[in-house]
Amino acid sequence: MTGVRKGLAKVEVALKWDPSPAGTPANDLDIIAAVYGAADLQREPVQLVHFGRRSPDGTITLNRDSHTGQGFGFDEVMTIELDRMGEDLRRVVVGVVIQNGLAGAGGDAKTFAGIGGTGFRIREGHTDLAQGDFGDVPTATAATVAEFLRDSSGAWSLDPRVRGFDADPEEYTRAMGSVR
Repeated sequence: MTGVRKGLAKVEVALKWDPSPAGTPANDLDIIAAVYGAADLQREPVQLVHFGRRSPDGTITLNRDSHTGQGFGFDEVMTIELDRMGEDLRRVVVGVVIQNGLAGAGGDAKTFAGIGGTGFRIREGHTDLAQGDFGDVPTATAATVAEFLRDSSGAWSLDPRVRGFDADPEEYTRAMGSVR
């Protein structure tokens, strides 16, 4: 066995946004990770990790959670330990959802276009693997930002791609893995 590590091991996904203007409802964005097993890579995640919910095996941790975007730098941070995941876990989709994104009782829907300063960063150690914003999906209320895939050798790779959705948080968690 050699000392060379294959693929990604431990990554951090960070999310930032500006607070809402004074007198308006808070902007509440959340990072969500859906983990899929070899038997079903798209429909039903075997793990769903977000605020208030953690991965049962401890490989995904939400380190920082914000409900307002009031912070310095990145407001939410999630750590994903890909190298510790069970061999049957083959795909991790990471997304962002606007908690108050859908219109209700005559209100307007909050979309990425209405939230200033949005951005994300994916890094391993001190190396940035991807970064971006939600400018390509301005009318969306949720978006995937990355897909991690395990190949037949067991190595994990990253496909950073922003895909927009117009769904409430519950709908989004059912749909986020369907796009490949």
